[in-house]
Amino acid sequence: MASFVFPALYLVCISLLVGFCFAGDPFVNYEFVVSYITASPLGVPQQVIAINGHFPGPVINTTTNNNVVVNVRNKLDEDLLITWAGIQQRRSSWQDGVPGTNCPIPPKWNWTYNFQVKDQVGSFFYFPSLNFQRASGGFGGFIINNRDIIPIPFATPDGDITLMIGDWYTRNHTALRRTLNGGKDLGMPDGVLINGKGPYQYNTTLVPDGIDYETINVHPGKTYRIRVSNVGVSTSLNFRIQNHNLLLAEAEGSYTVQQNYTSLDIHVGQSYSFLVTMDQNASSDYYIVASARFVNESIWQRVTGVAILRYSNSKGKASGPLPDPPNDQFDKTFSMNQARSIRWNVSASGARPNPQGSFRYGSINVTEVYVLKNKAPEVVDGKRRTTLSGISFVSPHTPIRLADQYKVKGVYKVDFPPRPLTGPPQMATSIINGTYRGFMEVILQNNDTKMQSYHMNGYAFFVVGMDFGDWTENSRGTYNKWDGIARATTQVFPGAWTAILISLDNVGVWNLRTENLDSWYLGQETYVKVVNSEVNNKTELPMPDNALFCGALSKYQKPQDISSAISTTLRSKGSKLFFTLLMTICAFISISS
Repeated sequence: MASFVFPALYLVCISLLVGFCFAGDPFVNYEFVVSYITASPLGVPQQVIAINGHFPGPVINTTTNNNVVVNVRNKLDEDLLITWAGIQQRRSSWQDGVPGTNCPIPPKWNWTYNFQVKDQVGSFFYFPSLNFQRASGGFGGFIINNRDIIPIPFATPDGDITLMIGDWYTRNHTALRRTLNGGKDLGMPDGVLINGKGPYQYNTTLVPDGIDYETINVHPGKTYRIRVSNVGVSTSLNFRIQNHNLLLAEAEGSYTVQQNYTSLDIHVGQSYSFLVTMDQNASSDYYIVASARFVNESIWQRVTGVAILRYSNSKGKASGPLPDPPNDQFDKTFSMNQARSIRWNVSASGARPNPQGSFRYGSINVTEVYVLKNKAPEVVDGKRRTTLSGISFVSPHTPIRLADQYKVKGVYKVDFPPRPLTGPPQMATSIINGTYRGFMEVILQNNDTKMQSYHMNGYAFFVVGMDFGDWTENSRGTYNKWDGIARATTQVFPGAWTAILISLDNVGVWNLRTENLDSWYLGQETYVKVVNSEVNNKTELPMPDNALFCGALSKYQKPQDISSAISTTLRSKGSKLFFTLLMTICAFISISS
């Protein structure tokens, strides 16, 4: 009997090994301990949100189709969710990390995110999505590299650099929340940070002694890929490097037609990749600058981020005035034309080995149209709120996705208006019903006096047009129907509109919002529900075993069981563990037989 069983088991074992080696995609694992630390980025000690004791948090570095596992331990004194801006969460809306899809991670709890970065490449970032927390930190870069078999449309850079830029207040997020809840504006930021650090002392009047600044070390003659994300609260920033050209190569996962810029406006929530060649002499270091846009320059002088680019053979410190920003404080035409100049590289391969241009969005019939209009904050039900098409969104206690799963009624209504309401503004949990495999046109109309950025989770949308004034049906004649950039965040200029097209092929409930934190916090958002009536794992994975419960479903939540977190981590980290165990068993069977 044994002489038959052991060889048979051995053959089964070998087949399992072969299957294991060729099935599935690799896992990358991260442990995030989210806590408060004291830091002084602008010279004033303050409470910031750190990850693993660092501010900003670590850069997640992965490759297309990898499985990403992030175990988040919440050591804050309030609920926490991490969202992954621009990561499309194909088939996995349960991992999106916003209140419409996930219950928050309570203090002292941990929760493990597990998702695949499917068919994506590019530069993104993550951040905490609740309670205005991003204003205190908790953010970091997220890089998705090409697989080796897919070429990139430029020579392999000599290095890769990630920069997180953003406006910053010396008040923490809880103080800023109180200001907004009290019906007041946040006022002017106290500065701009670059990688969590304050400005280099380029001006002794504006920058006090003792400020820690970021230094980027490079080698002469080398070309670097510099990934820049605006992770700030609400300020558009102009990015530039003294005496160096910025060759734009990628915007939030889409390779661009490569063009040189001396500076580029980067709006809240946006990410870009530049190729920068170190072609200057090393007589001194060079300034890296991120300065506020469309503001009174004399008043906002101190709201400027300055880092240092240092050649390995540099002979001295950077000196002299900062390189000038565009001179169009009151005329935003230059900035809009710059935005229009960013085009999709339709001949480049993306995450898959087929040309991006094979998706001819301009010839697809639109199935639904929504005009979303925002205005300056107004009083709704006695509170100062922001609105989208006349509705100030009320975040539900029970996440929309979870309510659907358990058929909980009355959590939300699928009645968001396709055109702005004409009556008084309303407080409501009103969402958009998207048609699965439909093609939605969304016009973002900004009737406020400040710049807005809009983001949609779960998708890269096509930015096909923008102009000043009110959008009309005739505006479609100005659309770019061939190489409009596909991205996750677009700017909408004051008194202007931006049109986007979205191919609704990703099942789930997806947040559509302003990225301006103050406007988002006060209600300028909605969700788009995309449902496949034929339930199967091909379009959406089942609810994860470790899903948290809250709101109307709180009774289902068990006390924190650390073994569930361990088992989730083992399911991912266990690829190597399982392989080793299988090898041991096979070896034992081989010897025994």
